[in-house]
Amino acid sequence: MAQRETITRYMIIIRRLRKSPATYEEISQCLKQESELQGYDFMISKRTLQRDLEDIALLYGIEISFDFSRKVYHIESEENADLNTRIAEAFELYNSLNLAARISEYVYPEKRNGSGTEMMITIISAIQKRLVVVFGYFKFNEREKTDRKTEPLALREFRKRWYLVARDMKDNQIKSFALDRITYVEVTSHKFTFPEDFNADEYFKDCFGIIRPDDEEEPEEIILSFDQLQGMFIKSMPLHKSQEIITDSADQLVIRLKLYITHDFIMELLSFGENVKVLSPIHLADSLTDIFKNALKQY
Repeated sequence: MAQRETITRYMIIIRRLRKSPATYEEISQCLKQESELQGYDFMISKRTLQRDLEDIALLYGIEISFDFSRKVYHIESEENADLNTRIAEAFELYNSLNLAARISEYVYPEKRNGSGTEMMITIISAIQKRLVVVFGYFKFNEREKTDRKTEPLALREFRKRWYLVARDMKDNQIKSFALDRITYVEVTSHKFTFPEDFNADEYFKDCFGIIRPDDEEEPEEIILSFDQLQGMFIKSMPLHKSQEIITDSADQLVIRLKLYITHDFIMELLSFGENVKVLSPIHLADSLTDIFKNALKQY
């Protein structure tokens, strides 16, 4: 319990300083409020705070400094900010669900199947040690499980689902495998050479999701128009990091994207229904028109 309280305290301090620099008194006030809310004692002395800051730097790569002129603590630098944010979110969700066990009449988490995350530690270890992995995989368009022998390269998340990015040794192609469709994982003793030029962020930079076309294809410029209400959501949660706003008026939001036009991107556009219009390229607009026409035939 003490260890969990300590980690929770770290998260509270990080969260407070991400908002803005804070004095010791302001940090203490935040810890006091959380103590009352969560039923634990997070209060600490200045000396303990200094030790916490050293631990935070070691564990999370977040350097927190004290500005003597303003008498405030502030985040000086942070390694892997996105990953740290996800770790914090996961831990706070864990704490919330622990609390929810006592207040189940108020909290209703979504029921869902396993996501395969129990395999992540094994896969990460194989990636770090450059070891070939063998696993069983079930594709929705195939009736039987197949065994895959791969060189694991990275783990990537898309839409709350985790994927193993690996080179399939059968055809030497880089592919993405959903963890929730992997039935078993076996780490072999066979080493492989990690490609020096592979970077997952770079590999998927022009992709909407987890699908990356063959090298012969090129990303395309896409221009979309959304109605005013849907446009507010698109501005708050961009479709892709290449998103640029062309027009933002009381009637519509027009954006520009540059990415591969893949099945998962088309499915995303279809989910907006009448609230989006493809202005360019024409072949994408034609594809959506054909899909909607065929859908009408179902009725």
